[in-house]
Amino acid sequence: MEFRRALAHEWIKFRSVRSTVWTTAATAVLPVPGAVFVAATGSLQPDDTVLGGGLTFTVPALILAAVVGALVICGEYGSGTIRTTFAAVPRRGTVLAAKATLVAALLYALSLPAATAAYLTADALLDGDHAQGDPLPALLGVAAAFSVAGLLGLAVGTLIRHAAGSVATVIALLLLPSLLGPLFGEAERWIAGMSPTAALEKLIQSSDASVDAVGSLGAWPSLTLVTGYTVLALSAGTASLRRRDV
Repeated sequence: MEFRRALAHEWIKFRSVRSTVWTTAATAVLPVPGAVFVAATGSLQPDDTVLGGGLTFTVPALILAAVVGALVICGEYGSGTIRTTFAAVPRRGTVLAAKATLVAALLYALSLPAATAAYLTADALLDGDHAQGDPLPALLGVAAAFSVAGLLGLAVGTLIRHAAGSVATVIALLLLPSLLGPLFGEAERWIAGMSPTAALEKLIQSSDASVDAVGSLGAWPSLTLVTGYTVLALSAGTASLRRRDV
């Protein structure tokens, strides 16, 4: 009962804050114009698939999803309403669980149709010279990657509590592994594949998802790895939330 009440409160707060609403809307809208852009400019690589080209803009959309997760909690710390939240729901773990449920469910529900629409748009606009790719179950994994990115942003926001610092940190976590992976020799396949961005590029079968760029882990192992450390980050955030005065 307490969790259901906390979830209802989180939904009310979420849709009343413009920054989270508009960032979430941009996350859902971005993939389809990206597919149109790729088709209009003829920028699809010869070795790319329709799926990979159509979902090109899911990468920046994924970054926005992580920002949404961070803003869900950092916004409350910035405005001071987090005190009211904890007064209404004293169990802080329940508060974070409600936020995580809302972020994960909302991003999944929005990103799955958005990614599907982007793929269908690319399929309709592109010529038949490119391979289709395998949209299923890849599209389901893409939506899951968005949820994981949002939860990672929530975990970082819970630990840092400052919006600018949290956003900068979570963007670094999404982008740096693929850039720094080659510096770690044999461990590159783990380092480069440990971000939601790497998992996403593998899932959409992008020509940019080479072993050198995002590691040699497959799409689903990469997503599993990312999910695992996101769960650990959320656990650390929960412990931190319970120890602090606010």
